[in-house]
Amino acid sequence: MNTLINNHENTNILDLPNEMLLAIMSKLSKIDVLYSLVGVNRQFDQLIIDPFYIHDLDFTRKLLFDDISPIDKQTLDRICGKILPRINDKVNKLTVEPLSIERIFHAVDYVQLNSLSFVNFSQEILLRHILDNAVIHRLMTEQITCLHIQVSDEVTSNFPVENHSNIFSLILFMCKNLNDLTFSHWFIGLGLTFFIYKLSSTSCVSSTLTKLRIHVNTFDDCLFLLDGRLESLSTLIINIVEIFNTSATIDNTKKLPKLKCFALTSYHHTSFYDSQIVPLLRRMSNLEELTLFLSVIRMESTYIDGIHLHDEILIHMPRLDKLMFSITTMLYNINAKIDLQSNDDIQRGFIEKEIYQVDSYVINDPSKLQQECHIYSKPYPFDVFFNLNSRFPGAKFNKVRWLIMRDGDPFENELFKIISQDFPFLKKLAIFNTAAQQNKRCSLPFITFLHLRELYVHLAHIDYAEQFLYERNAHLPCLSSLEIRYETLSILTNNFTNDAARANCAKLQRLVIKEPFVHPQYFHSYFPLLQC
Repeated sequence: MNTLINNHENTNILDLPNEMLLAIMSKLSKIDVLYSLVGVNRQFDQLIIDPFYIHDLDFTRKLLFDDISPIDKQTLDRICGKILPRINDKVNKLTVEPLSIERIFHAVDYVQLNSLSFVNFSQEILLRHILDNAVIHRLMTEQITCLHIQVSDEVTSNFPVENHSNIFSLILFMCKNLNDLTFSHWFIGLGLTFFIYKLSSTSCVSSTLTKLRIHVNTFDDCLFLLDGRLESLSTLIINIVEIFNTSATIDNTKKLPKLKCFALTSYHHTSFYDSQIVPLLRRMSNLEELTLFLSVIRMESTYIDGIHLHDEILIHMPRLDKLMFSITTMLYNINAKIDLQSNDDIQRGFIEKEIYQVDSYVINDPSKLQQECHIYSKPYPFDVFFNLNSRFPGAKFNKVRWLIMRDGDPFENELFKIISQDFPFLKKLAIFNTAAQQNKRCSLPFITFLHLRELYVHLAHIDYAEQFLYERNAHLPCLSSLEIRYETLSILTNNFTNDAARANCAKLQRLVIKEPFVHPQYFHSYFPLLQC
């Protein structure tokens, strides 16, 4: 298709009806379409240089593993020199990356630009462009109402961590018309930290911001953003790395009447749900939409269920219209004898409180120290599903792209068959289980994961690597990344000489082995596509 597009002399494509041309254009990036087709003839120009098509331009390329790359110099030169001067007054939104940003913003004036996305920027480079680039500074000060920032670097000694919140504060100060801001990190586990004890009440202030999506490190940072300095904020979508006890100096009692939509995600376990999260939610008396993704540890207590959600939280939100959640409770009842809810009890509680479209599964095993319950909305609204265990009953999860399996009991063969059917669009799978399979002598069900790209088995028993890598067990047509222990890989491949795993391993473009090793003789022939 690309060959056909790039050949301007090809009479076949010139004769295609508009409907077919639009179908071809929909399969290509807009930058490729602009580069290849603008100027070919009047028909193409009418289709492409249309405000509804070219109002949003993305000057990045998406690679494997969600990596980002710049567009090539030849394409950039043609776009900036020949095409942008014809469409600059029609562009409302730009997505840029570090290597091409200077050329893009000095090519033309973007008189209608109101939305800007900085993707794959280090914080130091981002700060330099914001402060030193006069064009960007003017746009952010006068025009930008929607800003998306995706930071890709880790904290370094050359850029102190306290400067991260200074960037956030600077953006709010500069962007006088900003109403929608996304400030996120590329890597899970990294977030923005506000050094509250160093910041004044006039820091990070905005009277215009209504919607904020942000990754932060602590619960203190969340409370800091809700202390009134963002006076028009009605939507907060926040990912908190770890939820600990808060500072005694931060108020977690004042009502938040302007907040209409709140989404809280935290991938780490927290023991401070009852003491910190519940009081925060009770402050949101006018909330209309609530989303929670949490993993909660409770001591000497019961599971979080529908009765708890209603009586402790939802009753304080009379205007709530939409509720989505995935909440895992891990109980450690050591000193108290507590009768725990069964799965039927959990389901009855939701029905009793008129909370419908909910599923759950419970693990009440007296022989174990930890008991567990997972409750979640149906259809499941998140793209991640964490800590699936061997008691998983099965259900459809069409939105899930990333699954983590974790247990001390074995994952048997039939469970993987269920997962392949229930998570049909899975792209990432991580298995944390050191228990050997008990039913290996039974015939293994052949499993197919049509979209699985990344497999993590570095903290798993060798049985699970064998389950996925041996061609007789699994078909993984898209597998391109593997994280595994060297010993496991060497055993499975008989020191990279047998053919059992060769077909699946030959597709790999990334192999992560954390311990040092010397490449044996046949290593590179076993992994011909590895990016060295």
